[in-house]
Amino acid sequence: MQTKLCSRRHFLASSAFSLSSVATPWLLQQDGLLASEGKALAKPIDQPTSFDLLPKHPPKHAQAKAMISMFMLGGPSQIDLFDPKPELYKWHGKNFPEDIKFDNAAQASREIMAPLWKFKPHGQCGMELSELVPHLGSIADDITLIRSMHTGVNNHLPSNYAMNTGQHRSGRAVLGSWLLNALGSESQELPAYVALTDPRGLPLIGGENWSNGPLPSIFQGTMVRPKTPRIFNLDAPRHLRGKAQRTQLELLDALNQKHLEEHSGENDLQARMASYGLAARMQSAAKEAFDISGESKHTRTMYGVDQDATRDYGTRCLIARRLVERGVRFVQILCNGQVWDHHGSIKTALPQRCAEIDQPAAALVKDLKQRGLLDSTLVHWGGEMGRLPVIQFREGLDRRDKVGRDHNTYGFSMWVAGGGMKRGYVHGQTDEFSHHAIDGIVHHYDWLATVLHQFGLNHHELAFRSGPREFKLVDQPEAKVVKELLV
Repeated sequence: MQTKLCSRRHFLASSAFSLSSVATPWLLQQDGLLASEGKALAKPIDQPTSFDLLPKHPPKHAQAKAMISMFMLGGPSQIDLFDPKPELYKWHGKNFPEDIKFDNAAQASREIMAPLWKFKPHGQCGMELSELVPHLGSIADDITLIRSMHTGVNNHLPSNYAMNTGQHRSGRAVLGSWLLNALGSESQELPAYVALTDPRGLPLIGGENWSNGPLPSIFQGTMVRPKTPRIFNLDAPRHLRGKAQRTQLELLDALNQKHLEEHSGENDLQARMASYGLAARMQSAAKEAFDISGESKHTRTMYGVDQDATRDYGTRCLIARRLVERGVRFVQILCNGQVWDHHGSIKTALPQRCAEIDQPAAALVKDLKQRGLLDSTLVHWGGEMGRLPVIQFREGLDRRDKVGRDHNTYGFSMWVAGGGMKRGYVHGQTDEFSHHAIDGIVHHYDWLATVLHQFGLNHHELAFRSGPREFKLVDQPEAKVVKELLV
């Protein structure tokens, strides 16, 4: 009988829906006939098939056990808040003498605008800060101010992704989810990762700010409502309370466990079961954690809860302290939209934003410190970018109250406290115009590697395998831990 050779196209078409398409690469590899890139198929994947939020010991000594991130979406102006540049006053009103990259060239100008507010030194360290953040000045000796941040992509979404997921694109897991994956949570009665949103609306890209990406959904952040009740339906119906509810939950758990045994390895199913269990345990714990009425008058006043301008942000900062105090691993405090994006009217808009958050943010650091929690809690304040030293919306001298600043991701500022970070320390430097970071540059991936290090984790080793793919928070080979920031 005459046989014909099978073409590659015919082979692929005929085997597309058969087991041979799956088995052939493995058999070829066993015989040493598969190309080198297929070697990952040679051995079974050893990733655990079940996941939980039980506390886990980090591979090495950890300085930080919890983190609170106050993320200022939109890009606070480092020029007007954190990075004084005397040269800008000399160049005020003149054209910028070097190359400059605008995000919106149609509204741009090259006219330099000096800081609109005065700077002065604070604390024993002499840290220079703007008059817009006097409360931050009161904790200058407790913070590290980084003046040399860099993401290098001049728009909000990719820069936001970079700061939180390590890359400039969507679909990846955020820092908080990675910490849960590696370390779990000290509390089994509260969400391990909490996102506290603004009552005026969700932040830019919404739930992507607390996304688990390719990690199992049990590691996703939990968004808590900005107003009471912060979590709906914590109370069971009156006729189910007590023994009746316990009996019902025991039956539900038994049915779920039986179903899971028949469908092992289904991560979403495991996550849903874990969330049901957490919901039951939260019925008493969550109400207590989110209720600040038991805090002293002195504490509420310190956070600004008694003032209209600071009431909301002060309440969320106070709740963040109560959460980490009770074992929550990661807390985000988010603004609405991208309200720090001051392309125009920066003269009026920036003072309003600072008036809302300056006192509560400083109070959070002070409160953690007086309770002995600051050493083990990493506090972060910053956005995804800064601003340019030139005017946007230049409309003449009679409209100077309407001007603003365009994006700058090549040299911007943020501050951190606690968690093993230095105190009263200024790191890095931008050029004379606060445009490019030129010394002690901290790339977004360096920042994330440093955070992982403080939690006792190695950014080269922290990985999650899903099928043939391996995911990492920090996958840039040049990423480094910024040791200069650390105690």
